[in-house]
Amino acid sequence: MTRVVITGTGLFTPAQAIDNAALVKTFNTWVDAENARQAEAIAAGEREPLQPSSEEFIVKASGIHSRYVLDAEGILDPERMRPNLPARDDEALSIQAEMGVAAANEALLAADVAAADIDLVIVACSNLERAYPAVAVELQAALGAGGHAYDMNVACSSATFAIDAATNAIRAGSASRVLVVSPEICSAHLNFRDRDSHFIFGDACTAIVLEDETVATVASRFEVLGTRLVTHFSNAIRNNAGFLNRVTDSDPLGADKLFVQEGRRVFKEVCPLVAALIGEHLASLSLGGDDLSRLWLHQANRHMNDLIARRVLGRDPTPEEAPIILDRYANTSSAGSIIAFHLHRDDLAAGALGVVCSFGAGYSAGNVVVRRR
Repeated sequence: MTRVVITGTGLFTPAQAIDNAALVKTFNTWVDAENARQAEAIAAGEREPLQPSSEEFIVKASGIHSRYVLDAEGILDPERMRPNLPARDDEALSIQAEMGVAAANEALLAADVAAADIDLVIVACSNLERAYPAVAVELQAALGAGGHAYDMNVACSSATFAIDAATNAIRAGSASRVLVVSPEICSAHLNFRDRDSHFIFGDACTAIVLEDETVATVASRFEVLGTRLVTHFSNAIRNNAGFLNRVTDSDPLGADKLFVQEGRRVFKEVCPLVAALIGEHLASLSLGGDDLSRLWLHQANRHMNDLIARRVLGRDPTPEEAPIILDRYANTSSAGSIIAFHLHRDDLAAGALGVVCSFGAGYSAGNVVVRRR
């Protein structure tokens, strides 16, 4: 069977960052103003006053201390509380394609691969800025890549689902080199006026080059031993934004058009789903938790990662075994586990085994078992 190897990764990190203190200040300023506007209704018992947020609450709930964003000024404006990303002319490079070019160039350089030698470009992310033309085809043109390209969306599992698609394309012989890019602008779908989630997301873009081992040239590579995917329908994480909004006469600015989740339910249902996926996948390869040197898990919530790692390893993971990047990047949707892989893999010795796993809305979860060559 054709061996597929990961030969390069890239990461675009926005120049702007917002720490918890700044985010909380804006949120609480808005809360005070909103409670003042609704003072009579609150006094009459017709509505409950909004509760303030705090740095301690955010860290305890998520483990997040800061996040990178494309536009901090718009988010931190109590009158706006959303990024300000002006529309671009149709002939200009789109925001996501621009992010993709930056991450892709780094990945291509690491893999020592020319863009023209790429056979397939997959843009995989939780939110695409338009329905068509595909951002992947735009990115393909911007890079000068060959072959074909397409977009895909499986929410926070998009990158690992795309790795599965890329691996299958290479094994089937329809591609020799595939570029997977995940431009996540999560700040654009986050409700910064929701106390339970206003701190969750950040922006970033990752890129991965996968190749048929027979054409790979760089010495540093990770062989994809196997991929496994699972989906289970749930409304516990949902975003109702879509092209039907205008014909259903629903409020285009409604809270349901942004990220909405039932946090406790998600924790309770997703953790066992993911731990079982990893365990069953390892068993199918005659492997177990003890064989793993690293778990590059989806960076959504510190408590979820710790619990999943404990179930897979049978003990508490060390910081090296299950690296955390969400403390400074926050949840970057499908890019999170790839950021962890990008930043925390060079120390592994030849033969070391690891798991890249992402999970989220759907529910969906994707697992990739790799070995350092």
